[in-house]
Amino acid sequence: MSTEDDLLARVALTWFAEPGTRSVYALVDRLGPAGALELLLDGGAPEEWLRAAVAARSGEADARDVAAEALARTERAGARIVTPDDEEWPPGVDSLRDMVLPSRERRVDRETAPPLCLWVRGGWPLREALDRAVSVVGARAATPYGLHVATELGYGLADRDWTVVSGGAYGIDAAAHRGALNAGGLTVAVLACGIDRPYPSGNAALFDRIAETGLLVSEWMPGAEPHRPRFLIRNRVIAAATRGTVLVEAAARSGATQTLNRALAAGRYAMVVPGPVTSAMSVGAHEVLREQPSARLVTGVPHVLEEVGRIGVDLAPLARAARHPRDLLDDEATLVLEALPRRGATGVDRLAARAGVDVRTALRKLSLLEELGLVRRRDDGYALVAQPARPAGAPPDPPP
Repeated sequence: MSTEDDLLARVALTWFAEPGTRSVYALVDRLGPAGALELLLDGGAPEEWLRAAVAARSGEADARDVAAEALARTERAGARIVTPDDEEWPPGVDSLRDMVLPSRERRVDRETAPPLCLWVRGGWPLREALDRAVSVVGARAATPYGLHVATELGYGLADRDWTVVSGGAYGIDAAAHRGALNAGGLTVAVLACGIDRPYPSGNAALFDRIAETGLLVSEWMPGAEPHRPRFLIRNRVIAAATRGTVLVEAAARSGATQTLNRALAAGRYAMVVPGPVTSAMSVGAHEVLREQPSARLVTGVPHVLEEVGRIGVDLAPLARAARHPRDLLDDEATLVLEALPRRGATGVDRLAARAGVDVRTALRKLSLLEELGLVRRRDDGYALVAQPARPAGAPPDPPP
């Protein structure tokens, strides 16, 4: 466990600078949390913007007092703070130390360092909960198709003892969480605000259900508001803490595609569920498939497990059409079957001539066709057996 001074320092540092700030993480790595805090309080921040932020915050309140109040609020919320010194710290997030994104124009794309600490609400050990975890993310304004797919993924993964991780938002996130809960499985919501004020408020009942059987996780102290940039900051944790990320629906501009790009940068499995090409909620997902060779197209739980599961064990079954008796026919039997009239019956001699085979071969193949229920013998010869009606939308048989 961290010492009390180090724990207070980690909390204070998250108040001075948003999570993921690389210069702060580097100071903690070099000086320890308490040493890094002292340096910032003495005006020794390595960057001008950080010195300005520390000065502005310090003029508002004492950092250690803020941290102490945050610890008290954490306890009142029935939560705990997990640090890298704790046994339940999830090792996956440490890979953020080496994350380099192709685009680094925005600060959120540069500041991708590991968290200094995590607030956790729920009974499961965080490390154990994330040991076998897959994140499912996507559009807030999801279509019925997307909601159905996300629910099925959440249910199927949880039913196979995988933890389902998402961000707790409306749409795809909530559907994945609910699918996992309906399966009686484990789900984790990574929030972009304090765990005592889950956002969106319309999902408050869902967050309570998650906290009862799974976990709520945040990098921000209790009371922190869900500012827009924090959702983008939070996404790197969702990507790095899990073995892979599944994208279900995303518009052309979507934070969900950003999560998938961070999964790729972290060396995790990146998976995309395709959608209708006529849907605006499929544009972002399809662009990822076009632009990212490492992203895999998946259509359900078997495909996801084949990516993230054990090599040679969690293999998805090949997609095959239903077997038909015609699949058992050799070339000569097919010739005989195709030579039969569509209506009425015909004799063996004429049938053999139409099929281009000798009479003996025709009789032998007719016997096989009878066994398969494709042909029946009548007093006036052989006739086709009427087949069941073809399902709507199925392709027709080729013309005779």
